[in-house]
Amino acid sequence: MAALTPYQSWGRYPRALPAGVRSLRFRDQPLPRVAGSVLPFGNGRSYGDSCLNNGGTLLATRGLDRFLAFDPATGLIRCEAGVLLSEILSLTVGGGWFLPVTPGTRYVTVGGAIANDVHGKNHHLAGTFGHQVIRLELLRSSGERLRCGPTERADLFAATIGGLGLTGLITWAEFRLKRIANPYVQVERTRFDHLDGFFELALGADREHEYTVAWIDCLASGRHLGRGIYLAGNHAAPTCEDAPRPPGRAPSIPFDPPLSLIATPTLRAFNEIFYRKQPRRPTNGVEHFAPFFYPLDGIGQWNRIYGPKGFLQYQSVVPMSAGRDATRAMLACIAGSGQGSFLSVLKVFGDRPAAGLLSFPRPGVTLALDFPYKGRATLRLFETLDTLVAQAGGAIYPAKDAHMSPRLFAAGYPRVDEFRRHLDPAFSSSFWRRVTGAVA
Repeated sequence: MAALTPYQSWGRYPRALPAGVRSLRFRDQPLPRVAGSVLPFGNGRSYGDSCLNNGGTLLATRGLDRFLAFDPATGLIRCEAGVLLSEILSLTVGGGWFLPVTPGTRYVTVGGAIANDVHGKNHHLAGTFGHQVIRLELLRSSGERLRCGPTERADLFAATIGGLGLTGLITWAEFRLKRIANPYVQVERTRFDHLDGFFELALGADREHEYTVAWIDCLASGRHLGRGIYLAGNHAAPTCEDAPRPPGRAPSIPFDPPLSLIATPTLRAFNEIFYRKQPRRPTNGVEHFAPFFYPLDGIGQWNRIYGPKGFLQYQSVVPMSAGRDATRAMLACIAGSGQGSFLSVLKVFGDRPAAGLLSFPRPGVTLALDFPYKGRATLRLFETLDTLVAQAGGAIYPAKDAHMSPRLFAAGYPRVDEFRRHLDPAFSSSFWRRVTGAVA
């Protein structure tokens, strides 16, 4: 039996104590027989409680870390579910292959990327990670091993994509990588002075760039509400010049500070400096893929800066028809609260239909921010944001969530009853029980 305490979510809120942890080493082994429910646990990069199983058993999957096949001519790769995206990049970037879709950290497992149907800066063109999966194997508690794909057991496949690990254990998956000429990205950065400036840039940049996203000053208000810096990038051409050296070993936060290091005065000062550092005129340059796609991976254990109480991320999506007004209202509410963090991200999702029954990405505007957990003050802010999201017909991202009400979950995920038909009866999570009232 493995130790229990290391198994927490990235936000370290809420805390949960599993009754047991079973480490999986071989994809051909049966599921362990245990009392109560089980839940796969990858690398613990989900922020809230979707990767927790309080009182149940966690199936630790990092031992399933083998590459099974890779065709350097086509980019087709098959690997076990516990392989990290960073391990795939280490294997393939030198040979000219990159992940077709990647979230903001490369330290997630393939199984976790599928179970949360993660998205990246290229959603407007490529959709989600689930859209890239050709087939996978699902081990059910009945002992059945079921191969699933878009044309093979398609209904179970759609439930497993974004299914939060509740349809069974993903043992391996197969998907196709993207051809690149080198490890660099041609990046254009543009400063904008208000929220309308973001939407003007997004409409043009999404047509011309594969990757787009914006950093937002979450404390700016008045005529500066929604100001920020827009990033648009494409993989660099084979002949790119002045390519920077790859980043070195990342420094790490060595211990837990007694209190959160995120305070309103320092956050306001940081945002002002970061915003002003970007010249008024757009800049264009070549960057290594690591800082462009994974800026926070540049600091190890960065979640410790929030102190022992941890933090929550609030990521929402609202339809484009309501996107401008709802985003403005949410940013005004956040700025007025004085809460927030350095990480405030705004992006427009594309129109591609969702790959999974519970997939979060959908056409519209997505806003993501981290918040130090300040008890009731943070929860009151989230309740206000929830009201704005609900009024706009939006949804909250389960992989980041630690507070969503059952009512908001049902409204944001109207195919949940269809999803229930594919639940494995032995699998459950703290998140699932919280938002559905299910019993472990």
